[in-house]
Amino acid sequence: MTELVGREPQYEAPAENYRRHAADGLWNAHLDRPACLELLGDVKGKRVLDAACGPGFYAAEMVSRGALVTGFDNSPRMVEFCRQQAGGGEFRVHDLNDPIDWLPDASVDLVLCALAYEYADNRAGALREFRRVLKPGGALVLSKLHPTGDWLRHGGSYFDTRIVEEWWGAELDMGVRFWIEPLEAVCAAIADAGFLIERLVEPRPAPEAAALNPAKHERLSTGPYGFIAFRLRPA
Repeated sequence: MTELVGREPQYEAPAENYRRHAADGLWNAHLDRPACLELLGDVKGKRVLDAACGPGFYAAEMVSRGALVTGFDNSPRMVEFCRQQAGGGEFRVHDLNDPIDWLPDASVDLVLCALAYEYADNRAGALREFRRVLKPGGALVLSKLHPTGDWLRHGGSYFDTRIVEEWWGAELDMGVRFWIEPLEAVCAAIADAGFLIERLVEPRPAPEAAALNPAKHERLSTGPYGFIAFRLRPA
């Protein structure tokens, strides 16, 4: 275990497996994606930055709703998938740890960062960059693994900020490394970057998604084992 997650694109090698899984999987298609899209609200005519765009399912939906989407991911294969999935958007390879130097101040209406925050070593810097590129009346939608679920899986002190490793076996066949931290640390970073929390949601899957995996559906419907999502606005 090192002290940083590092810049290696963890989703590059398993990109095809992840794309197939995310298309209609319980966690992505029926838990996080609906929650994030609801928090974004009406995107028609809005300029949206999709930070860590993955294979492009969020971007494609936003484009279909009339948004002008630009995005990035540190995995070249994911960026290629995103270009295929979300025609009309503009996507590039870029690391979440680095300044978004091709976007000027106050140039986008909305920022989406879905399920990527915990992979960044420079999480504070990423939040500050989101704040910089947002227009004064804009909003950031941020989703991540639920801090309580992280603690329930990994044990130790809930209040420690640390790197953990997980193996996502049967469905994805991939290992991941990411940061876990208590909710108070996430909220402190949000405030330090100049945001206020407008909404906080703990997504649950829709009842009709139970057929995909009844046991996991029950677990995600009754406990904090999934994600947490925020709609943040500039303070």
